[in-house]
Amino acid sequence: MRRLLFVFFVLTGVAGPARGADAPDAVAILRAVGPEGSGNPAATAAWRSLAALDATAIPRVLEGLDGANPYAANWLRAAVDAIAARSDTLPVDALVTYLGDIRHDPRGRRLAWELIRGRDAAAAEALIDRMLDDPSVELRHDAVQRVIDAATRLDAAGDAGATAAYRRALDAARDVDQIKAITKALEKKGEAVDLPRHFGFLTHWQVIGPFDNTAEAGFAAAYPPEAVAGMPPDADAAWPGKDGSDVRWKAFLTADPYGMVDINKAYPGPDDGLKEVVAYASTGFASDAERDAEIRLGCKNAWKVWHNGRLLFGRDEYHRGMRIDQYRVPIRLTKGANRFLVKLCQDGQTQDWTKEWQFQFRVCDAAGTAILALDRPAAPSVGPPPAAP
Repeated sequence: MRRLLFVFFVLTGVAGPARGADAPDAVAILRAVGPEGSGNPAATAAWRSLAALDATAIPRVLEGLDGANPYAANWLRAAVDAIAARSDTLPVDALVTYLGDIRHDPRGRRLAWELIRGRDAAAAEALIDRMLDDPSVELRHDAVQRVIDAATRLDAAGDAGATAAYRRALDAARDVDQIKAITKALEKKGEAVDLPRHFGFLTHWQVIGPFDNTAEAGFAAAYPPEAVAGMPPDADAAWPGKDGSDVRWKAFLTADPYGMVDINKAYPGPDDGLKEVVAYASTGFASDAERDAEIRLGCKNAWKVWHNGRLLFGRDEYHRGMRIDQYRVPIRLTKGANRFLVKLCQDGQTQDWTKEWQFQFRVCDAAGTAILALDRPAAPSVGPPPAAP
C-alpha cells in the first residue's frame, strides 16, 4: 500500500511542503465538491496541498468531515490516508481527543481510531472497550463484539456470568447480525428475547383493503385512506374496494420477532396471495417529546409512507429484495400523538417469489437505538423465531 501511495504522490505532485491553499482553505474547497465532478478541478489542487501537510494537520482535516457530503468525505479521507502513509509519527494524543468528542462525524472518528490502532494497538483497544454506547455504529460494533467474545468464553467454560454478559452485549448491539447471534446464544440458554422491543418494531396496526392496482396504477391513485392519513382510522368508514364491495379498517397484529407485517394474512387469496392490489396500514405512536428520529422500513413491494398526514417518501418498485432497515427516512416526532400510514402495493406477477406482500417498520434514532412509544402495547405472543430476512 505504501508503495502504491508513493507512486500516486509522484504522479500527482505531492512531494514536499504544502503549496497553494492553506489547510482551512483547502478543506473548504474539498467540502464544496459535489456530484458529477462538481468542484473537482479546484479539489485536485486543494487535495495536493492537504496531502503534503505534516501529520499534525490530521485532526484539522478530520474535522472537515463534520457535515461533509459523501463526495467531499472521500477527498478528505484520502488526504488523511496520504498524510498518515508517509508519516513516521502521528499525533496520537490529539487523535484521542478528537475521537473522544462524539460531536464529530462518525466516519472521521472511526478513521481516527484506526490510525491510533496502527500506532498504539493497546491504547486503541482500551478506547474501544469504553464505546458500548457510542453513537458511531462502527465503533459500537467493535465494542459489542468484544463483549460477545467474552460472553462466549464464559459460556464455553460453563460460567453462569455468560448470560449477563450476553444481555449486556444485546442492550448495546445495533448491528443486525450481532443481534441475531446474541439472541441465538440466549435462547439456547432458555432466555426469552423481546426482539420487537429491542428494534422498536411497530406490531399493532389497523389495515384496510384491498383496493385496485391493475397495471400497477394503484401506486399513483389516491384512495380514500390517503385523505385522512393523519387521523386515527374511523371504524365506521367504508369505501369501495377492488371488487366493488365495501372495505373497512380492521385490527391486525404481528407476532413476528422481526416485526413482519404480512398483508397476505390479513387478506388471504388464492395460492396464498392476492395480486394487483393495494392495502393501507395505520398506527399511532405517542412520543414523550418532540425529537428527531428515523423511520426504518423493509419492503420488497411498492410503497408510500405518511407521518402525521404528510407524505414522506415512496418507491414505485417491486420485488427488489428485502432486509431490515432497507430504507431510512428522517422525521421530526411530535410530542404526544403521531400517526403513521403505510401504503403497500402488490403487482400482477405470479411467480412464487412475487407473492410476498409485507413490510417491517420501526422508529429509532440515527444510531439505530429503538425509540419506544409511551403507549406501546405489550408484544403479541410469539413462537420459535424464524430466520431474520
